[in-house]
Amino acid sequence: MKLFLILSFSALMLLEEFGNSHETDKQALLKFKSQVSEEKKVLLSSWNNSFPLCRWTGVTCGRKHKRVTGLDIRGFQLGGVISPFIGNLSFLISLNLTDNSFGGTIPQELGNLFRLQHLNMSYNFLGGGIPASLFNCSKLLDLDLFSNHLGQGLPSELGLLRKLVALELGNNNLKGKLPASLGNLTSLRKLSFSENNLEGEIPDAIARLTQLVFFALAINHFSGVFPPAFYNFSSLNLLDVYGNGFSGSLRPDFCNFLPNLRDLSLGNNSFTGAIPSTLANISNLQFLGIEFNTGDLEFLVALTNCTQLQTLDVSYNRLGGDLPASIANLSTNLNQLFLQNNSISGCIPDDVGNLIGLQALVFLGKCSYLLYLHIENNKLNGIIPKEIMQISTLFSLKMSNNSLTGSLPEDVGRLENLGKLPKTLGKCLSMEKLELQGNYFDGIIPDISGLVGIKKVDFSSNNLSGRIPEYLANFSLLEYLNLSFNNFEGNVPTEGKFKNATIVSLFGNKKLCGGVLELRLKPCSLQPSGNSRKKLVIGVSLGISLLVLLFIATVYLCWLKSRKKKITNEATPSILGAFHEMISYLDLRNATDGFSSSNLIGSGSFGTVFKAFVHVEKKVVAVKVLNMQRRGALESFMAECESLKDIRHRNLVKLLTACSSIDFQGNEFRALIYEYMPNGSLDMWLHPKEFEEVSSPSRTLTLFERLNIAIDVASGLEYLHLSSHKAIAHCDIKPSNVLLDDDLTAHVSDFGLSRILLKFDQETFINQLSSAGVRGTIGYAAPEYAMGGEISVHGDVYSFGILIFEMFSGKRPTDERFGGDFTLRSCIRSALPEQVLDVADELVLHNGLRIGFPKWGLGVLTAEESPEKRVEMSEVVKELISIKERFF
Repeated sequence: MKLFLILSFSALMLLEEFGNSHETDKQALLKFKSQVSEEKKVLLSSWNNSFPLCRWTGVTCGRKHKRVTGLDIRGFQLGGVISPFIGNLSFLISLNLTDNSFGGTIPQELGNLFRLQHLNMSYNFLGGGIPASLFNCSKLLDLDLFSNHLGQGLPSELGLLRKLVALELGNNNLKGKLPASLGNLTSLRKLSFSENNLEGEIPDAIARLTQLVFFALAINHFSGVFPPAFYNFSSLNLLDVYGNGFSGSLRPDFCNFLPNLRDLSLGNNSFTGAIPSTLANISNLQFLGIEFNTGDLEFLVALTNCTQLQTLDVSYNRLGGDLPASIANLSTNLNQLFLQNNSISGCIPDDVGNLIGLQALVFLGKCSYLLYLHIENNKLNGIIPKEIMQISTLFSLKMSNNSLTGSLPEDVGRLENLGKLPKTLGKCLSMEKLELQGNYFDGIIPDISGLVGIKKVDFSSNNLSGRIPEYLANFSLLEYLNLSFNNFEGNVPTEGKFKNATIVSLFGNKKLCGGVLELRLKPCSLQPSGNSRKKLVIGVSLGISLLVLLFIATVYLCWLKSRKKKITNEATPSILGAFHEMISYLDLRNATDGFSSSNLIGSGSFGTVFKAFVHVEKKVVAVKVLNMQRRGALESFMAECESLKDIRHRNLVKLLTACSSIDFQGNEFRALIYEYMPNGSLDMWLHPKEFEEVSSPSRTLTLFERLNIAIDVASGLEYLHLSSHKAIAHCDIKPSNVLLDDDLTAHVSDFGLSRILLKFDQETFINQLSSAGVRGTIGYAAPEYAMGGEISVHGDVYSFGILIFEMFSGKRPTDERFGGDFTLRSCIRSALPEQVLDVADELVLHNGLRIGFPKWGLGVLTAEESPEKRVEMSEVVKELISIKERFF
């Protein structure tokens, strides 16, 4: 009985102690809240006496004693200072304050948290150095103070944290040298001091850190030879010493000691001598950067064994000798190769085309004996480098199907073997093809009258202007001339090669006139003359011409009538230069199995979309067949052609070509052929239950994927509004018009309602194509359009805001629950910020990511009622990217 009483009394004392401690935790957190800036305290509104402590936002309690063991308020953007009362949370194991705006210093009282294992205060504005008391937290496993303003030096007491596995102190303006006591942290796997002002040599004691997997010292002032201690780090995946003052040579067997490296960055130091050939022993190497050093080219041979290599940068060295043929055997995963500013000689290997993943190849500066340069069918942009124009030996130059801009440079006149451009071009008698289509060249066609041996000339889909040179008619060997979709003007020649309309393509030049009838251009108006004799001659000539035209027209109409009665298999010339072969109605019918319902993948306002396999190009495409019985279908067809003919962006659907023909019943047939998007529309991903009977996605989009798609759509719209040569308003942004490719990269599609706008100033946009009202789509169209307001890019911004709401709420703006003043926009606006999770898409929350949905605030700014209050798409893109960087 006595023992029972003693135990009962002890239990009561223990309960009282824990009860008091529970209250201590609550008061400590309320003190913490009191130091948060006023405008952000609303984010901690649950921190009050009405809620149980363990249900407060960001608070985790232990199961046994209900003491606070975790505090996670990352990404809340809280301002103010960190209260010293945080040191009273004596059971705290994990503290995460990353991505806030706390200033002041790190409280000394953190040293009281002897149970603390995880501490993350990165991305704040903390100063005053690392407090010495922090080194009392001997159980710390990871310490992350990246991107603050700590300053001062690294105290030797840092070596007391012997259990540390990860230490991140980058971007803190730290000064001084690395303390030798770092060698005591033998459990470290990640160590980063990048972007500071640390100096001196690396202490030998650091060789004891044999468990390191990630070691970053980039952008400091370290000096001395390559530290011998590094050769002990056989487990390293990443070694980054870029931007220091290391010098001397690397050991020939350097890479034998570091066989597990994936990222190796040695650039911008003062290393000399040969680059170790033992790089071949690092079979998993993905990134190698040794720019701004010196050496030779032999190491490139060894790199062919690095099958995972993705980036190789050896620019700005003094590498010399011939480029080895083995460069063509580098990893097919290689997407960036930088060799510029060296002393490389010899030939570029023929088989360099084996590098099928290559996206950036830089080494053209001094190729003084280059014969062939073929860079067609890529995604190159900007102006043609002037260095190319100084390669006098160049024999063949192909740059078609890129996004190059500017005028054709006069320096091309230095290319003696191609002839003189623009004044003396014409000496290159052996030149057969001149292909510059699909770029943004402007100005007039330079003088190419001397290219008498030319067989193919393609300047289509540029911004060239002026008159068509008449000498082109005299090119006796010419088999193909494509000047489509430019800004040429004036009379089209009718002699020589221009008699044959089957080899000449002039689509999309509104100011051209005349030419042979088969070109179907408007007649040229005659200019009045002051000479009466000339008037008489003109009058007689005109009368005769009219009679001849009447006769020809009669014959032509009879021929056209009979032509409609037979099956048409005449191809329509490609309007965009992507399909080198022409495509006909019969080709499309065969490619879609007779426009079979089994190939039906969608339908829209003006047509139906089919999946098709075009045998000529050996590729799958999407064919949009216009319903020509529908009013406005022809205008939609022309709008898409006009909008997409000379714009290119990774987030805009690519129009490959078009077909304008007659079907089997003799009816007008119009079709647009696009790149095929295997993952369908964003609409079916956001509302999979509505597509269960067709091909609904097998999973839901994560929050990260939705954010990426939002960035893609915003980037495409930014390009349309600001970056193309004419501003374009899409006028119908909605999920069904956002298509997804293999990688879930988004492409804005369906330009049937788009309008090209003349930009007179930064504020005003005036409709150029049509004065007809924009229909748009109910729920997505800007409110000013319903009242007859002017078409502008601001309307797209509004639609994008609604799209953002739908993407992250999973609710359509046309949902039956909305009506009157209660809209999707007002629903979400009223929920911000405290009830935001109540209106979030349950499919996203189910995936376990509940961090505030910050992009909805952006949706409110874009979906403002007044056009003047909406932010521009360039600002939207910046903010979305910032959100992605902060949260992911």
